[in-house]
Amino acid sequence: VQLQASGGGSVQAGGSLRLVCAASGRTFSNYAMAWFRQVPGKERGFVAGINGNGRSKKVGDNVNGRFTISRDNAKNTVYLQMNGLKPEDTAVYYCAATDRYTSVQYRDIFYNYWGQGTLVTVSS
Repeated sequence: VQLQASGGGSVQAGGSLRLVCAASGRTFSNYAMAWFRQVPGKERGFVAGINGNGRSKKVGDNVNGRFTISRDNAKNTVYLQMNGLKPEDTAVYYCAATDRYTSVQYRDIFYNYWGQGTLVTVSS
């Protein structure tokens, strides 16, 4: 599967953005999907994940209550709605997919497909 992430940009603290990850392929519902983020000098960290049928969702503690992940399998698309953005949310955001697991995985090593990343910048 190929992943294309979009929706990043610059926003002031407290604002919102919606990231979109469009996937190619015919069996999108077989993939657990996730968003990770990375800042220079740090490891890529889990943001949110969703299983293949969309019934199981996980979010990281640092974005819980502000970010929401969803998917539309008919459109081969995953979304990350980010509200209440903070300067510490500034990062490159990557969408990822795995067909090795049906449930959401928190570590990036379990994902075998990655998008190109989209930059989110939050100013104070």
